Amino acid sequence: MALHKLGKDPDSPDGKSPTVYWDDVKDTYLFQSWKVTDEERLSQMDIPDHETVIEFPRRMMQFFPEVSGGSPGVR
Repeated sequence: MALHKLGKDPDSPDGKSPTVYWDDVKDTYLFQSWKVTDEERLSQMDIPDHETVIEFPRRMMQFFPEVSGGSPGVR
């Protein structure tokens, strides 16, 4: 499996997150981002024990090839 970094948030205050990756074997996206811990928001979702919720800013959509018109792994 090879993960390809598609892009990091240029507006991240510390330059470490969020980041979007593409897995070229599973053809899925992986997200490194802020973990949601706000109980009020979490209580409005049905989250299985084996899943978690992250918050991903809209401005990061530019890194998806379906939006940018490119191929995964181009950036």
